[in-house]
Amino acid sequence: MAQPTPVRASDAHARNLTFGMLDALGRAIVTGRYDGARFPTEAELATDHMVSRSVTREAVKMLTAKGLLTARPRRGTTVQPASSWNLFDPDVLRWLLERKFSLELLRQFSELRIAIEPAAAALAARAGNDSATARVAEGFRRMEAAEAAGEDPLEADIAFHVAVLEASGNPFYLQFRDVVATALRTSIRFTNGLEGRTASLPAHRAVLAAIEAGKPERARAAMAAIIADVMALVTEAEGQV
Repeated sequence: MAQPTPVRASDAHARNLTFGMLDALGRAIVTGRYDGARFPTEAELATDHMVSRSVTREAVKMLTAKGLLTARPRRGTTVQPASSWNLFDPDVLRWLLERKFSLELLRQFSELRIAIEPAAAALAARAGNDSATARVAEGFRRMEAAEAAGEDPLEADIAFHVAVLEASGNPFYLQFRDVVATALRTSIRFTNGLEGRTASLPAHRAVLAAIEAGKPERARAAMAAIIADVMALVTEAEGQV
């Protein structure tokens, strides 16, 4: 049996440099630093970031795969419009959180969530998987504990919603976990500015109860109500702009 090739320290260092540059450039693109501006050449990037051309080339290649950049002969490398970005990529989602808060982005996240999460909740109720349902219940218990302790319930809220996606039994729904987590973080940035607005425990309890009882349509309606509440707040805020 062939032995794995050991990773050389120089290789690991190059990868660290590549991912560091990927993160810096990706964040700069998504947060708008290059809006209306020329994207630097490979040589300029290598000089500015004090890395080799090979590191620069690899980082640009990775950003191109994420839909942020495109390279064409005689035109060089240019930034792609947001409509071309891979919005399901975890890095892109993370960088989106660093942009200036946008009601439009939150509305778009919520529109996607209301198309996905209620259906996942209905499937979870129909599947009746005890271990998966137990993870949904654990997410809810974490939400209760966080609120009782006066702590930030965001991570517990995310765990609850991701557990529902998992409990659907459909692996395609679980692929939305990073989108849902980012949407919830975006939502919290918005609702934190509204006095007394936190995740509703009774609303989440209703989702859990419907899943535990094996009531698909009740679970669908309960999850839809949670997201519709956020959408109503967004619509109200958009009307005040």
